[in-house]
Amino acid sequence: MNHSSRIKQRAKELGFELVGIAPAQPPPDYDFFLWWLDQGFAGTMDYLKRGAEKRGDPEKILPGVRSIVCCGINYYTEGKSDGISRYVWGEDYHEVVGERLEALEKFIQEIAPTAKTRRYVDTGPLLERSYAAKSGLGWIGKNSCLINNGIGSYVFLGEVLTTLDFTESEYDRPVPDQCGTCRKCLEACPTQALVEPYVLDSNRCISYLTIEYRGDFSPEQEKMVGDHLYGCDICQEVCPYNERIPATPLKAFQPREAIRSFHEKMPLQEVQKGSAMERIRGSQWLRNLKSRGKVS
Repeated sequence: MNHSSRIKQRAKELGFELVGIAPAQPPPDYDFFLWWLDQGFAGTMDYLKRGAEKRGDPEKILPGVRSIVCCGINYYTEGKSDGISRYVWGEDYHEVVGERLEALEKFIQEIAPTAKTRRYVDTGPLLERSYAAKSGLGWIGKNSCLINNGIGSYVFLGEVLTTLDFTESEYDRPVPDQCGTCRKCLEACPTQALVEPYVLDSNRCISYLTIEYRGDFSPEQEKMVGDHLYGCDICQEVCPYNERIPATPLKAFQPREAIRSFHEKMPLQEVQKGSAMERIRGSQWLRNLKSRGKVS
């Protein structure tokens, strides 16, 4: 069994439903990313601009890099969101995915002791959806999410960059875009954040406004946010590829007690504790609650 097959097998053993390997070349949609930044669609996410050069060349992240191992893990659970996006219902995905990715990284180092590696879980200057698509994990849909034909788009991504090289036949191939003529995500977005297929204007996105944006809401922004407290899943909920997807088998991604019994009077630290929700400040939480009309 060659190295690529062994790495994929180990990734599956660690709980990743999806795994593919792409050559560490500049991402194919890097020019689109630069155009997207120039349009101001990144809003106040200045870190995207600061890391723009690295996002166009993985060599600037890990000198000598040859390959990117891309992994995906399903986090979907059923239930009503109550204005909180599914991805924070369970434990912090940075930790859950990160532990498995660390184990995969160590495995690569064991089978190829001279190889250098670096792992990321939504934290590095890497266009991860681009490489996930390039490695065959799915395609980037019209809602800008990575979509897999089997497990939909409720997928956490993680990557291991490595100097380990593979033959051309060992690298995976992209799958074709399967959105077709469907426009359900564009039509369902209540703020028209999807200004056209595949183009998201963060300034109008509920997820961006409730999580990334740190200022006070204008009357227009408050109207856009509505009852949402943390994130938004609407463009995923209407996607046909999410209609019959399996629920995650991982206990770590099951709704925490604070989510199951959520109400606005619960202490902020209890709702956020141990989840990715800890990234927002108390002032943002109160701002979101005010927009929902639950605090004055």
